[in-house]
This record gives sequence, C-alpha cells and structure tokens, in this order.
Amino acid sequence: MNSWRIKSLDAILATAEKKSLHRSLGAFQLTMLGIGAIIGTGIFVLTAAAAQKAGPGMMLSFVVAGFVCAVAALCYSELASMVPVSGSAYTYTYAVMGELMAWMVGWALILEYAVAASAVCVGWSGYIMGLVQNSTGFALPEFLSAGPTWSMNGFIPAADFTHGFINLPAVVVAAAVTWLLVIGTSESAMVNAVLVCIKIVALTTFIVLSLPMINGQNFTPLMPTGLFGHDGLGVIGAAASIFFAYVGFDAVSTAAEETKNPQKNVPIGLIGSLGICTIFYLLVAAGVIGTVGAQPVSVNGIVLSPDSAEFTATCRALTEAGNAPIVCSREALAEVLRKIGFEQIGNLIGLAASIALPSVILMMIYGQTRIFFVMARDGLLPEKLSDVHPKWKTPWKVTIFTGIFVAIAGAFFPVGQLADISNSGTLFAFFMVAIAVLVLRKTDPNRVRPFKTPLVWIVAPLAIVGTLGLYLNLPMVAKLVLPIWGAIGLLIYFAYSRGHSHVGRGLTEVHEDDADLPPPPGTT
Repeated sequence: MNSWRIKSLDAILATAEKKSLHRSLGAFQLTMLGIGAIIGTGIFVLTAAAAQKAGPGMMLSFVVAGFVCAVAALCYSELASMVPVSGSAYTYTYAVMGELMAWMVGWALILEYAVAASAVCVGWSGYIMGLVQNSTGFALPEFLSAGPTWSMNGFIPAADFTHGFINLPAVVVAAAVTWLLVIGTSESAMVNAVLVCIKIVALTTFIVLSLPMINGQNFTPLMPTGLFGHDGLGVIGAAASIFFAYVGFDAVSTAAEETKNPQKNVPIGLIGSLGICTIFYLLVAAGVIGTVGAQPVSVNGIVLSPDSAEFTATCRALTEAGNAPIVCSREALAEVLRKIGFEQIGNLIGLAASIALPSVILMMIYGQTRIFFVMARDGLLPEKLSDVHPKWKTPWKVTIFTGIFVAIAGAFFPVGQLADISNSGTLFAFFMVAIAVLVLRKTDPNRVRPFKTPLVWIVAPLAIVGTLGLYLNLPMVAKLVLPIWGAIGLLIYFAYSRGHSHVGRGLTEVHEDDADLPPPPGTT
C-alpha cells in the first residue's frame, strides 16, 4: 500500500455528502466564530510576554505575525471554498500531497488545538486570580496557582518547581468547559455569542481609556532586543510567539462543512475576522506601550526569556518591592488600567477576561473534536472515537479525552511555552496549506475556484517563507516539540492508520450512516 495515496477532491466531496454535518452557518456567524476563537489569551495575556521579548517593538511583531496570517488566510480561503468540508488543512493536504502528509498535518492540528486550549486555561488562571486578589485580598498559595518553568538541559527538558507546582485554576476551567461541551453544544452556542460581545466591549474600553494617555517617549528605544535575538527574543522572536494571538481563524475553515454557501461565506469569515482582530491588536498594543511602557526586564544587561526561571524570580522580587513592570503581569490589560488610575475599570476588564476567555477554550476543544471526526471518517483513527452520546448527541469520548489532555498541559506548563508549542503545530499546518494551493493550481487548473488567491505565485510563497521563518525563531523547546510529536504520529500511522485507511482499502465511496455531530458553538 502506498502512503502517498491521494484522496481526490471529488471523493472527499462525495464522502462528505454521505456523512455530512448540518449546514447552518452564515457569513456573520462565521466571522463571529472566528473572532470568538481569535481574541483571547493572545492579546489579554501574551502582550506582556511579547513586550519582554521585543519591548515597544512588539508593535512590529503584531504586524509581522498579522501579515503571515493574512497571506496564509488567502491560501486557506481558496482551498476552503473549493473543498467546503470539515478537516481544514488535513483535508486539503489529503487531496494534494497524499495520505502520509495529511496524517502529519492532522496530527499537528491536534497539537495546535489541544495545547492552545491549555494556554488559554493558564491565561484565564492569571486573570481570575488577579481579580480575586484585588477584590478580596485572597490569593492561592504560589504552588497551587502556577506550574513549573521548563528549560532544556542539552536536549533533555528540565522542570523548575521553585515558583510553582500545579496551576489548579487552569485545571478547573478545563474541566468545566469539557463538561459544557459534553452535555451539549446548543448550550455552548448561546454562551459563545455572549462572550464574544464581552471580549469586544472589554478591548474597546481599554482602547478608549488608554490611547488618550499615550506618551511618545515610551516608544523609545523601539527595539531594545533588536530584530533577531537569542532564545526567541527580538521582534521576529516575539512575532513567532504573538502569532498565537491570531490562531483561531482556521477554525472558520474547520467549520466549512457546516456552512451555508461556503464558497462565499468561508472567505468572508476568514478574512473578516482576521482583519477586525488585527486592528484591535495594534490599538491595544499601542495603548499598553504608550501608557506604562513596555521595556523588558534584564539582569546585568542581559534580557531574560519570559519563560525562564530567572525571569520568574526577578519578577517576583520586583512585585514584592512594589515596582513590577507590565512585562511581569499575568493580567496585562487589567494591570495597565490600574496603573493609569482606572482601578475599578481594570478590575472589570479582569472580570471580562475571566468570563470571556473560556469561549476560546471551548472553540479550541471543539475544533479538535472536528479534526478527530474527519480523520476517523477516513479510517485513520478508530471510528469509535467519534461515537455520539445517545442522550446529549455530542462526541463525548473524544471530548473527554481532549479535556484531560488540556487540563494536564495547563496544570504543568507556563502560558508562553504552551503558546509557542501550539504555534509550532499551527505554522506547520499553514506551511502545508500554502504548498497545497500551488500544487493544485498545477495539477487541477480547471477546477472551479469560487475564491482565488490573488497573485498566488507571490502570496503562497510569502506564506511558505513566513511560516518557516517564524518557526525557526521559536524557542528551542517549541522547535523540538514538533519533530518529537511528529515521530510519535508516524509510529501510530504505520502501526494502525495505514492499514485501516478507507482510501487504502478502496472504501472511499462507501455510505457512512453514523449520526451527525451537532452544530458548532456560535450557532443555533
């Protein structure tokens, strides 16, 4: 059997018609779904980590990361409009580059969604604990409110439990969101719509209050760590991390099979949600830098990595002394407003983030269940994983499994490292999508393309170079996770998936009568 076997676009569309999901999403719902998935920990929390890596230069980091996402989104839009089915980059790769590469992309997407959900759990933990402490004075012991910091001892990961053992609030929110998804996404639909509005109002409030108080001197020096720095520092290193702030727009294409008129609505949802979020991010970053400054913490003239144990210890000492900079904050936006005299509104921003961030966790776990669903539909994973609960009509087995993984990662890793690890999987998937667009233009030039990537021979190569460049500028831990995760995936593929593949067994056109999954969060 050939691991490079391709599932044709016609077969993919035929299979989707025989075992399809309910189409109920319009352009507005897709855009809201995208905004709900994008706006989250990336801007509410990682702003501080980006400032530590690049200082005021994080403004440029947002531009770089946004540009790479934009060219990737244009490639996504063409493929999503041509192949309006679930599976996102996994499905596109299957149609163009064959089953083995599709499996690797699907395996990377699992890394993306699950680890991203864990990162948001940790981000939520920082906001909720900051809110509780500022409102009541109560604070969890440090060993229960933060996980250890991780570093590389050669090629062996080493944990430092000096300033934290387990992030208990992150575990709690992961369990709560998993329970919500298990009992029914009709309940989560209403919740998601409300939480998207809360996040937009919170960011708008921050922008309105902070921009009039900007001090231009806070923007100098603009790039204290330079364009490229060691261990993920510098403007490009920060862009590789802050890329996480944009992750989520591909959840729109993941829901393509549940979209009305996907040829029109998927591109609108992708590009619309990305554009709206980019504007928000630049304005928020300007507000943070201009009001309280964003110069990185250094020791003996050496800027520290925000994920290092030394940075944690330094920030702890500065906090105890009462002069911690914003780069040390676990709730950056709320802390900025407190520092500039809007303490109560800062607490409300913290409350808004605490209420709204779970919607991103919900979308990430939801996204992973859909990737599992379509991989199981192709026989690459056991179809029992996609069993629908007889009472709640949800894919409960895979949801619970995902929730456990998310809780464990959130408990024992810091937010910055989780975001970087998630980015490694995301960048690989985007890299493959850009290649797929170019290959399809050559191998199937006459196929109808409701949305065509403009200047594709410029845009797609820019996406390829951009995603590869950001990956190479991730910290070493994050760069190593992808090949290790990929090696585990290869073992599973050759041990199970290759022999059970529907394409390999000639079952591509077999009718499949499993119950459909329910519509995604954000729908009714």
